[in-house]
Amino acid sequence: MTAVQPRPDTRTESHARRWQGIGWGFLVKLLLMAVINAFGLMGIFAAFQAQSWLILAAAVLLLVAADIVYFTKRALPLKYLLPGLAFLLVFQVFIFGYTAYIAFTNYGAGHVGSQEQAVQAALAQGERVVEGSPTYPLSVVERGGELGFAIVDDGEIKAGSADQPLEAVGDASGAGAPKEVPGWTIVPRNQLIGDQAMQQRVIDLRVPLSDDPNDGSLRTRDATSASVYLSTLTWDAGAQTITDTATGTVYRATAGGNFVADDGTALPTGWTVNVGFDNFARLFTDPAMFQPLAMVTIWTFVWAFLSVAIPFALGLLFAIIFNDERVKGRKLLRTLFILPYAFPAFMSALLFRGMFNSEFGVINQVFFGGATIDWLGDPWLARLAVLFVNVWLTYPYYFLVCTGAIQALPADALEAASIDGAGRTRQLRSIILPLVLVATAPLLISSFAFSFNNFTIIYMFNNGGPAIPGAPYALGATDILISAIWDISGVSGGKADYGLASALSILVFIVVGVISAIAFRQTKKLEEYQ
Repeated sequence: MTAVQPRPDTRTESHARRWQGIGWGFLVKLLLMAVINAFGLMGIFAAFQAQSWLILAAAVLLLVAADIVYFTKRALPLKYLLPGLAFLLVFQVFIFGYTAYIAFTNYGAGHVGSQEQAVQAALAQGERVVEGSPTYPLSVVERGGELGFAIVDDGEIKAGSADQPLEAVGDASGAGAPKEVPGWTIVPRNQLIGDQAMQQRVIDLRVPLSDDPNDGSLRTRDATSASVYLSTLTWDAGAQTITDTATGTVYRATAGGNFVADDGTALPTGWTVNVGFDNFARLFTDPAMFQPLAMVTIWTFVWAFLSVAIPFALGLLFAIIFNDERVKGRKLLRTLFILPYAFPAFMSALLFRGMFNSEFGVINQVFFGGATIDWLGDPWLARLAVLFVNVWLTYPYYFLVCTGAIQALPADALEAASIDGAGRTRQLRSIILPLVLVATAPLLISSFAFSFNNFTIIYMFNNGGPAIPGAPYALGATDILISAIWDISGVSGGKADYGLASALSILVFIVVGVISAIAFRQTKKLEEYQ
């Protein structure tokens, strides 16, 4: 009798094949996508809390797109394109778009937040302790890195922070400072004593009593007790005015993001608003701004042109000389001539800054017999000095490029020209230079764009000085447009005007783009020499 063979469990085999087919590649991909999703969700939550809806939408779109692309088999090309597109969106498109957005606002010193924040800052400037107000025993509390105050009031524990007014969080079991605050962590007294930075944060902290800024806020001087402080300024949200109760002056909200009184005086704190093309108009209509910027713009074009033309000519000259087989020790000499290219540019700029010092610099002491030549204080000498430094740093690059281009020239063309009676000068003008330009023209155009925005040399050598008399934002004679943008932005000190700096950045971008496009079209004419 034939035994009945048991039917194989196809489901078990199917599951086994499925697990065997997953492999380590899928597990690695799953792990990487888990990390990407974790960071993506963090970015989405942060954008939601900051109410940045555009960033939130972009983050959600990128995260969903990444999951769809890498967990399906239908979008194979996008598996390779998506990372590059994402980085292009985040680090190029977004930055340019955000810069363009800032260019149409008054964002800068005194205009960095909303109107609500401006009102809070204005009222805080005129705060005085309320006469007859009670003094509350205080506990300093912390939650998520944010400091706050906790007190006992009418049998309730109330806690709040600078952004969250006082609210009841529990019932008090006794008098004095709260020993436990639900939802908050009490900062130990010894920690406050040992941390001066935290002490200053506590002293500067203001916790509003309610959503109405006119109700005042809690402040402390010793981190053990708090009093109610009330500003001499009062805010009327309906009329959009701030009134100084001590003087009777009324400050009205304006379309420019300021509180201005009838006599023209304004409160120092404003808010960010859209100003249209005002920043672009200021660049051309404000005489105090236009004249210094015109000088900076002219020097920028001269600087960018000479920073390419002189090093290229010098590099081509050396390449022709050291390509001649009659020169002895060519390899050693080439190595010596490209040494400046091996030094970091910022270090070289700092060294030359000391060498050009008018009192004890090597340049004056060795080459000019100890004469006191003010290289860094005279506008024209400073321009000459910084141009010399840039030529010294960049000619080795063109030397290498031109050497490679010359060595790649067709020998038969030069030999035929020589047979026809063309001398070295004619060969250089009619054959070598055109063919070298065909090979190096794209590099020269990109070098022009780089020199147009070569911030490092200008800043490290003399910080754009010497200063232009009467110029705003500390503009200097050797400043180029990119360093002028740095000065206007106030990053290195002084009043910051990010809106104006962004507007100037957009114009620089357009100018460089137009010049590069025209130059690339013109370089096509050189191809007829090939």
